[in-house]
Amino acid sequence: MNEKFDTIPTIDKLSFACPHCGAYSGQTYYDVFASRITGNQRTPTLPNYEAIEDIKNDFNIDADTRERVTEYLKKLCNGKPLLEKEDRYSNKIVRKVWLSECYSCREVSVWVSDKIIYPSHRIEILPNEDMPDHIKDHFVEAQMIVNNSPKGAAALLRLCIQQLCIELGEKGKNLDTDIASLVKKGLRPATQQALDVVRVVGNEAVHPGVINLNDDRSIAYKLFKLVNLIIDQMISHPKQISEIYDSLPPAKLAAIEHRDKKDKKNS
Repeated sequence: MNEKFDTIPTIDKLSFACPHCGAYSGQTYYDVFASRITGNQRTPTLPNYEAIEDIKNDFNIDADTRERVTEYLKKLCNGKPLLEKEDRYSNKIVRKVWLSECYSCREVSVWVSDKIIYPSHRIEILPNEDMPDHIKDHFVEAQMIVNNSPKGAAALLRLCIQQLCIELGEKGKNLDTDIASLVKKGLRPATQQALDVVRVVGNEAVHPGVINLNDDRSIAYKLFKLVNLIIDQMISHPKQISEIYDSLPPAKLAAIEHRDKKDKKNS
């Protein structure tokens, strides 16, 4: 089970894994206000590194001021958003745009609605290490697109569940039918519940691999978690038990086999 899942950045969290430094850290949110650019140029002014050299070499400015201004210009030139206090009055607020500042690294992320548009990043939701390769391919693709296309990611994750059912000997055509068959084979109640959540979350009529217009980012994140959980319970746990069992001394294994044969004969 991937413990990093709950650290994914979402707009409703006060702490998450910073997309800049990766640390799980508190976040401070800011509204964004707008002021019209006036004057002769009326377009944004971008500093350049030549200005930094000019300041460095201007010995009419005292050393402390040169260093302070140089460091400030470096921050303006590095291409990252920068928060600074200003007393200028702004009479327009930019709706559905917010900034979040990481308490750990002090870097700023830019949100439009519920999506981080800066910095560009891939959410690190690692697939279970026992995930079959053909399922992992879809999982990783969903991981790469979930920010820009949560509906597409959710469709891929439902496809992962369909292929997992086939891996476990089911037909993979109807998840409800597959779950019922797996229950008859001894599927644990907790795993059955996880599969049922996948079946009904968002829209129980949706088909694996098909875009569902009701899916959003929160549903996609739930599906990531559930795919890993189901594989953990249906593949990883049996594998671990089998490895422990097979590590028993040959004499002990033979005794167990003899006992089982004896029980069958007496039943």
